[in-house]
Amino acid sequence: MAITKIPAAGFSDAVNFRNIIINGDMSIAQRGTSESGITSGGYKTIDRMYMVSNLGTFTQSQSTDVPTGQGFAKSLKMDCTTANASPSSGTLLYVAQLIEGQNLQYLKKGTSSAESLTLSFWVKSSKTGTYVCELYDNDNTRQISKSYTIDSANTWEKKTITYVGDTTGAFDNNNALSLYCNFWLGAGSNYTSGTLNTDWNSSTTANRVVGQVNLADSTSNEWYITGIQLEAGTSASDFEFLPHDVNLQRCQRYYLQWVNDNQQTIASGAYYSSSDVRMIVSFPTAMRNPPSLISSDVTDCFRVQRDSADDTFNLLKDGGPKNIYSMLVFGNTNLSGTDGHGGWIGTNNSSANLAFDSEL
Repeated sequence: MAITKIPAAGFSDAVNFRNIIINGDMSIAQRGTSESGITSGGYKTIDRMYMVSNLGTFTQSQSTDVPTGQGFAKSLKMDCTTANASPSSGTLLYVAQLIEGQNLQYLKKGTSSAESLTLSFWVKSSKTGTYVCELYDNDNTRQISKSYTIDSANTWEKKTITYVGDTTGAFDNNNALSLYCNFWLGAGSNYTSGTLNTDWNSSTTANRVVGQVNLADSTSNEWYITGIQLEAGTSASDFEFLPHDVNLQRCQRYYLQWVNDNQQTIASGAYYSSSDVRMIVSFPTAMRNPPSLISSDVTDCFRVQRDSADDTFNLLKDGGPKNIYSMLVFGNTNLSGTDGHGGWIGTNNSSANLAFDSEL
């Protein structure tokens, strides 16, 4: 019997990383699954989802409320807990993904062959009305905004938005921030008083978010999103699900949660002096930049197990030598050991935390 070769094109469901958005199914949340009392911006829960906020107070969480029968297990939820129904002119509220320029070169932005982009996602809110999705070119201070409507309260709806290609202003080819994909939830008059800019132009603040509802105007308001996909072309394809390990590794390029509980291993190390223990932490994937270190500072939350004894200490620090693959980490707070002794360094408290941050 002859063996027939199946062409690569025959595997229509092969993963090709067409989705520019990382963790668009909201499945990875290394920092934690819920944060309350949010009144300012930053990365809060879901990996790669950045929040900009000075409007109202919110709880952000990883939710299991998802559209039925679509393959999603998690969503991002925004819950207003303190309302602001009369925002001042400079207030703003949005959730965004920040994207490296080197991941966008194939879009040919800034040339006559610039690719269109199509954004698709599932969204649900108790507050119906007009919302704005914006692409913001950080390299050239250009932007384009398109609106969508939540038609039915508390109902999952799929939205698809297409943005024309931009023939002006190329993205920088590096690992720095080039593109924001912004999901607006509220804004003051500085951002809403003009005419919505639905084509690529130099950014005019007043034209960015015209018509946007205010999700912060009532503590009854909630907003959910999942299945975010941004891809080249003028039509939306089915959401590109990645294996969990691949998705996690892509998130760990930007943020790596190393330990966050008691009795967890950090690394092997040795005493550099009687009050200074040092170790090398090798990252499971190359990080975007040599990262900053985040450590809890709780009495006796870390320990060195050596020579049939335990030495406890409070804080881990950046030892200086580091790159995108590893970092020298040391502790010298309340330590008293023996110069030259080796040992196992781990956690000694449920409040212990060690993470590495290389976010855009």
